[in-house]
Amino acid sequence: MKLLMKTVRPYRALVAATLAALLLDVAGTLYVPTMLAGMMNQGIASGSTDFIMGQGLRMLVACCCASGGALLGNYLCARLASYVGRDIRNAVYDASLAFSGSDFEEFGTGSMITRTLNDVNVIQQTVMLATQAMLPVPIICVMGTVLSFKIDPQMGAMMLAVVSVVMVFAVLAVRRAAPVFEKMQGLIDRMNVVLRENIIGVRVIRAFGRERHEEGRMGGVFTDYADAAIKVNWIFAGVDCFSFCLMNIAEVVLIWLGGNRVGAHAMQIGNVSAVVEYAMLIMFYIMMAQFVALMVPRAIVCLKRCAEVIEKTPGIADGRAAGVAASGGSSPSLEVAASAPSDVVAAFEHVAFRFADADEDTLADIDFTCRRGEVTAIIGSTGSGKSTIAKMMLRLHDVTAGAVRFNGVDVRDMSQHDLRERIAYVPQKAWLFSGTIASNLRDGDDDATEAEMRHALDVAQADFVWGLSGRLNSPVAQGGTNLSGGQRQRLSIARALMKRADLYIFDDSFSALDFKTDAALRRALKPETRDAAVLIIAQRVNTILHADQIVVLKDGRIEGKGTHEELMGSCEVYREIAESQMKGGE
Repeated sequence: MKLLMKTVRPYRALVAATLAALLLDVAGTLYVPTMLAGMMNQGIASGSTDFIMGQGLRMLVACCCASGGALLGNYLCARLASYVGRDIRNAVYDASLAFSGSDFEEFGTGSMITRTLNDVNVIQQTVMLATQAMLPVPIICVMGTVLSFKIDPQMGAMMLAVVSVVMVFAVLAVRRAAPVFEKMQGLIDRMNVVLRENIIGVRVIRAFGRERHEEGRMGGVFTDYADAAIKVNWIFAGVDCFSFCLMNIAEVVLIWLGGNRVGAHAMQIGNVSAVVEYAMLIMFYIMMAQFVALMVPRAIVCLKRCAEVIEKTPGIADGRAAGVAASGGSSPSLEVAASAPSDVVAAFEHVAFRFADADEDTLADIDFTCRRGEVTAIIGSTGSGKSTIAKMMLRLHDVTAGAVRFNGVDVRDMSQHDLRERIAYVPQKAWLFSGTIASNLRDGDDDATEAEMRHALDVAQADFVWGLSGRLNSPVAQGGTNLSGGQRQRLSIARALMKRADLYIFDDSFSALDFKTDAALRRALKPETRDAAVLIIAQRVNTILHADQIVVLKDGRIEGKGTHEELMGSCEVYREIAESQMKGGE
């Protein structure tokens, strides 16, 4: 609820206007039975047409006010709810952008999708319906009961008893539904995960003939959700039946009691009609509030889930020096960067790294530098920690021990935005966004001209673009699934080349290229990156054969550093890799 109050606070004026409109609706609605009672007691009894016409005109005005208040209130409720939903969704999204890899994995992709879409939709709908149906209930209950007591104390006491019973039943129903809704949201998370796995891995499922198994797994998750939903619907059905039954019982009892009171000349027949109308209005509003109240536990669960994301402290945050620089001050660390030797762009100083849930270090005593104008390569077996080094340079992970420096400054003292603005990164899995080839290239430079994009594509050996019907405006599907693996890699490299950076990181970015294209691309890269440092992570020896420095990793430790020729003579691990890939190690 704290999150909801914080989100609603900027819209206090809108909340006040909404409450005023709803109050007008309730006042007009309750005023009609009062005037109807006066019309019956005085107008019909006396036969005064003028009095009846006057009362009828007042009733028409009251109805117009109630209708206008209802329309305006519904519009303002919808507007308020849409603002709340938008702000919470933006807050969840903004918070997720600051997460490190381990922070995001703590929630999971399926859960994050559910929290951003389904949970926020539930909150938005509940805010709208609760404002329309629940906020007027206390007003109409109090005013209706007071007016009933004013007409006749016994009728008022009867009204108070009926209202109390209904309210108790509503509270019990809400308490019963709360844990079921919490379970349902967790099941929606699980459904998202299973569906994503089945959609993304459909080719693997078909290749291994696992359709029946996956159907059973998906059916099990859906069945669990259906069982929970059926249980909630039983609660809804019970509330529905009880409310209608109580409405009819209350109407019969009030007419019976009112008839006796009229017979005893304790009240007039018009007053009986007014009390029955008050009772029906109160029962109707309470019944509608009960339906919405059953959504409140689910909305509270959704609010908690969204708050978990928003209030999560990122594992990686900008350091104090970055904060000083952002506020316009001068950072000592940044002053050091300005006077640091310009040839050393990135330096790993005895770095160690361990994942939060791991028992041992993934990387240990990593020590090397990347110099301007030189190519540094990292090679090693699968799982040796090559990609983790790139992620630490980008500060997607923070070191456990030692330091990673960029232009002489510890990356923990830099703004993450400033750090990543100076690095061009090609990820291991080439990912393209839905749109066009041009829109993907402009991720590297928003103001890129067509000539600059053509040049980047030529360097990346992406000549296939000119054979497409739309060329730069050719469509790209989500993830680039309408392109081959090699085409995606070359477009990812071109996107990185659009950025003028101090460090270019290629994380196994040539694996889908044939040897001829690989060699041509590396030759074309040299003049483009002559004023920057280049870090290539690879598994193929031919990709890094001519690197100025090769770092050999095994089990998270450096086994050797040097050129290809030096390592062939001094590093057994590198020699084994080379001999397994190249005839005679040549």
